[in-house]
Amino acid sequence: MIATRLNITNNTDLQENGLNALKTALGVTGTLKFLEQFDNGGSGDYTAEKYKCEEPEPSDAEIRKMFGF
Repeated sequence: MIATRLNITNNTDLQENGLNALKTALGVTGTLKFLEQFDNGGSGDYTAEKYKCEEPEPSDAEIRKMFGF
């Protein structure tokens, strides 16, 4: 096997070249099986956490004060 070094300057090129290398070495099915190993499926309740607010929203008076009204 011949190793080739690539001069990659951005993440898009890195991802594209990495996926191409995996497909060449493992084939499409093997690549998918390999990538599935890193998918933990997430955890928690995203919807509930998304709308959970640590700080109360500012009142109208506080907003006016922020903008000098």
